[in-house]
Amino acid sequence: MNRKIVKATNIATMQPGGTAYGLVADGAIGIEDGRIAWVGKADAVPADWRGTTVEDCGNRLVTPALIDCHTHLVFGGNRAKEFEMRLQGATYEEIARAGGGIVSTVTATRALSEDELVEAALPRLDALMAEGVGTIEIKSGYGLTIEDELKMLRAARRLGELRKVRVKTSYLAAHAVPAEYKGRADAYIDEVVLPGLDAAQAEGLVDAVDGFCEGIAFSPAQIARVFERAKALGIPVKLHAEQLSNLGGAALAASYRALSADHLEYLDEADAEAMAKNGTVAVLLPGAFYFLREKQAPPVDALRSAGVPIAIATDCNPGSSPLASLLLTMNMASTLFRLAPEEALAGVTRNAARALGLAEEVGTIEVGKRAELAVWDVGHPAELAYRIGFNALNKVIVG
Repeated sequence: MNRKIVKATNIATMQPGGTAYGLVADGAIGIEDGRIAWVGKADAVPADWRGTTVEDCGNRLVTPALIDCHTHLVFGGNRAKEFEMRLQGATYEEIARAGGGIVSTVTATRALSEDELVEAALPRLDALMAEGVGTIEIKSGYGLTIEDELKMLRAARRLGELRKVRVKTSYLAAHAVPAEYKGRADAYIDEVVLPGLDAAQAEGLVDAVDGFCEGIAFSPAQIARVFERAKALGIPVKLHAEQLSNLGGAALAASYRALSADHLEYLDEADAEAMAKNGTVAVLLPGAFYFLREKQAPPVDALRSAGVPIAIATDCNPGSSPLASLLLTMNMASTLFRLAPEEALAGVTRNAARALGLAEEVGTIEVGKRAELAVWDVGHPAELAYRIGFNALNKVIVG
């Protein structure tokens, strides 16, 4: 039996229903064989734990390790030139004609080997881990052939082997219609998306199935076909929905009891109620909202009123959110979407865990969960969302 006690001036357990942030002042956490055995005041250590090794974090804050629940971390190339063109006034059509847009990322991703994709992604992963991230979701979606989608998922799995981080993978072949299938989206689903999902599942590469439900991508009916296959395979689903318009994607996702619906700028109240009824988490992505200079923010008040759990994530990707800082994401969520700092921290801990189907394992500091903790050189948890461009991480404690 391996035991340890972690002490700190403030412990934000992020358990709901009690004090703000679930805060325990002058607290301690008992860890046994990698799991949390008890949480409470440092002067109330259980009698049978006296004499156990103590790691005293001093005048610091301890939170659950952070969770980035929506990323496209594995990809080839970058779109800095496209960014420059857009700032100079180029339209989306002009950028596409010049070889930009998702086509450029697909071309660059297809050109890289699995090893090269891993090498390219590691600096982005390391940047996130350096800010206390202990769990990350990584999507495919830039290969758009069966083998290239599998290559991306294999690369994502390897990242979890190379670093002390939990990686959850999402199969996102229904991300865009590749050039070779232009005007034949249904054929692409039949010939690539569905058989690719079968292959990914057979190889143990997929934890969830995702899609992009939008006028520039796939219709609700097309996404439903993908979700039906996922359901038959016993794989949970999630969806990019209501980012640019309201096609009913969030309601569709909720009808499949999706883990999450993400983006949601054009969500309406009825959609929010459907999500709440079916336990679907809202994942807000302020990095994309900021980078694309969008005007319509997601309806946070409607989500709150309906009781939908709100998570936030970086959406790290080369085209619309080249963001590899979950701390900055928290600040953006507060400044752009008016989330309270406690909501922002819940969005990268307990609600992010729920968006990945991990609510029983991580996301809060409570008995029975994995001991995955972030220690911060700050006094109060509000500082994590308040600061801009400042990384207060002292260390991460795992197990």
